[in-house]
Amino acid sequence: MNREEIMQILPHRDNMLLLDEVSLEGEFACGKYRVRGDEFFLKGHFPDDPIVPGVILCEILAQSACILLKDSIKQGQIPVYTGLDKVRFRNPVHPCDLIETKCSIKRAKHPFYFAEGTVSVGSKVCVSAEFSFAITGA
Repeated sequence: MNREEIMQILPHRDNMLLLDEVSLEGEFACGKYRVRGDEFFLKGHFPDDPIVPGVILCEILAQSACILLKDSIKQGQIPVYTGLDKVRFRNPVHPCDLIETKCSIKRAKHPFYFAEGTVSVGSKVCVSAEFSFAITGA
């Protein structure tokens, strides 16, 4: 899926849509985002050595995982974070890096979904986490 197709599932727009593409590979959602270097979250984090904030990496992971919920999200509903657990930041992410995510849903009891995933750059895992969502709205 490209950005236009992703926007049919996720409500995120403009600076907060943090996926360039995502694909479904079996039970996994695999997303990609190229850090351009001009993103709002890099300004001041840190001035002489910009790194992508951990919370942004977690958001990229969540957006990737929500693609797995595309058949569960109805018009007017949105998936929202309900928890993060066992989050580990292992390597920094810098401008020009290609972020790759791999997420899966571990269990579900609608409207709650429990997932796990990783954020990597090349062969280096940068973030690993367990997280959960609730589908809210109409």
